[in-house]
Amino acid sequence: MLLLCINQGDTVNINKTKSTCNMIQKLSPEYSVLTKFVFNSPPENVWNELVFYENIKQKKPLLLRLLLPIPMRNIGDISKVGDETICLYYGGHIRKRITQIVKNEIYQFEIKEQELSLKLGIKLLGGHYKLQGLPGSRTEVTAVTNYDSGMLPRWIWRPVEFFVCHWFHNYLLNSIKEKLQSR
Repeated sequence: MLLLCINQGDTVNINKTKSTCNMIQKLSPEYSVLTKFVFNSPPENVWNELVFYENIKQKKPLLLRLLLPIPMRNIGDISKVGDETICLYYGGHIRKRITQIVKNEIYQFEIKEQELSLKLGIKLLGGHYKLQGLPGSRTEVTAVTNYDSGMLPRWIWRPVEFFVCHWFHNYLLNSIKEKLQSR
C-alpha cells in the first residue's frame, strides 16, 4: 500500500517504519521534504554513518532504483564549513559544499553542481541532517532535502516528488539503522 502525506505533521508507514513527514512550499520555487526518524543508538554512532551515506551498500527498493541514481562513493573531505565533496553516482555526480557542521549535531550542505539526471526533473539545492540526543542513548534525526522542480502541473507532481524523496530518506535512515544494529 502506498501512502502519501501532504499535510504538515501527517504520519506515514513505509516499509513498516513509522515516521513523521512535512511538505513545506516556500514562496520561491524551492520545496523541502522533511523526515524524522529515531535510532536506538547515541548521536556519535549515527553521525559516523550518516555523513557518508553515499557509501551505503544496501540494495534500494525497485521503485527507487527506477527513479533515482545509485550512489557509489564520496571523494573529498567534509570536516569543516567550506569543504566540498564529490558524490559519485552511476550516471553522474553532485558536488556538495558544507555550509554548517557541528559534529554529532548538524550536517548542512548546498549543492554546487549537479551533473546527475533525476527522472523527475528535480534540481537538488541542498539539505541538512540534524541529530538530537534522546534519553536512553537514542537519537532523533531530522533529514531535509531542498529542491526545485519545473514539473507541471504542480498539484500532480508535488505529491510524487514528495513521496519519492520521503521514501529515499526512509531508505537511507533504515539502511543506517540496520548497519548500526549489525555491529
